[in-house]
Amino acid sequence: MAKQILKGLISYDAMETIRNTNEWLGASARAMASYPAFAMVPHPMFRLMSAWGRVTERSFARMVIKPDWNIPPIPGADGQDHVVYIEPELKRDFGDLVHFRVARREPLSRKILLVAPMSGHYATLLRSTVTSLLPNAEIYITDWHNARDIPVSKGKFDIEDYTQYLVDFMRHLGPDVNVVAVCQPAPLALAATALLAEEDPKAQPRTLTLIGGPIDPDAAATEVTDFGNRMTMGELEYLAIQQVGFKYKGAGRMVYPGLAQLTSFIAMNAETHTRAFMDKIFAEARGEASEGDKHNKFYDEYLAVMDMTAEFYLSTVERIFKGLEIAENRFTVNGKPVDLGKIKDVAVFTVEGANDDISAPGQCVAALDLCTGLPDDKKRQHLEPGAGHYGIFAGKSWRLNIRPIVLDFIDDNSGDEAPAPRRRRPAGNGEAAAIPGINSSRMPV
Repeated sequence: MAKQILKGLISYDAMETIRNTNEWLGASARAMASYPAFAMVPHPMFRLMSAWGRVTERSFARMVIKPDWNIPPIPGADGQDHVVYIEPELKRDFGDLVHFRVARREPLSRKILLVAPMSGHYATLLRSTVTSLLPNAEIYITDWHNARDIPVSKGKFDIEDYTQYLVDFMRHLGPDVNVVAVCQPAPLALAATALLAEEDPKAQPRTLTLIGGPIDPDAAATEVTDFGNRMTMGELEYLAIQQVGFKYKGAGRMVYPGLAQLTSFIAMNAETHTRAFMDKIFAEARGEASEGDKHNKFYDEYLAVMDMTAEFYLSTVERIFKGLEIAENRFTVNGKPVDLGKIKDVAVFTVEGANDDISAPGQCVAALDLCTGLPDDKKRQHLEPGAGHYGIFAGKSWRLNIRPIVLDFIDDNSGDEAPAPRRRRPAGNGEAAAIPGINSSRMPV
């Protein structure tokens, strides 16, 4: 046992050492190649070395920094900008419920809870999603904590604990909340809604929107699902799980390291990332790069990763991907069966991207067939043509097409006699995919 603990500590600290060393090498190259005397040497090597150093130092430094929200002010009808304050609504050991309060604005009737994924990135991955929704709604979000900073004394956190957190957050916000779950938490948000439907129907959310989530991973295979099926749980635990090193508050906690997850993210599109960094280095060398350019905006967020507790990661793979407990309506929380058929009053909307290579079309829309107690007029689905995984919640497809449809879905099920003005985009380009009550068997994959 002692040898296993020592192995875990060495592995985790070895990864941190490699990261730290690369950050130091980048800083050293930047500083050395930037000496004024080298400007007298007419050779591009020094500019390239300095550019490589700047990009390398920044990239490896971002991996251990939680990004700021940096939400811009919201323009008001009176011509004034309203500052946005990020305030904890509920504080928990493994994650907080956060409210984006718009100063000097009366609370809006449209209330949205964004359920952020716990899949290696911080909740700030949804920054653009939050920004796009704030002018039209009161926004709350689940802000999950980095497991490496949570002392072992705080106990475990698996998918059942995650689901219970969602139940508590929904109950706190009340029955007028509209839940939007993005990617990984979609099956658990569905389970939390079913729990409330059975235990506390008056606390159910008004609507539930599931965006690109693995409700039924077997509905359409991807590299993610193939990996989960190829590996046994023993192999996965041995290869992926490590023990937090001495540097952090969570020393000794078993985790799936964010750096390991980042490595797998980059490996999936290695050629694209390599080209992006080469272009950035040459742009720096030519003096054409800037602090706020597209590369920095994207990679400052993409490279900032967090650790997941080992029990959360392993239970997700074992029960959601391998065991298909949500897909087959066999999920339990604290020994209590969760019957998705109990959802009878909450309108459910699924959104998928036609080019999603993480949660392929068919995986998320499977939720509609599982909600056997829900009438067809409370079910809706949308397939966004040409959209990948990121685009359906934060990219161009989200801004121009999906966001208006989601807000319309919320208004259509608000129960108000005079709903807010509609924001539908022009017909065409996939609009026909947003049709209520279509079974997943008819969904093109």
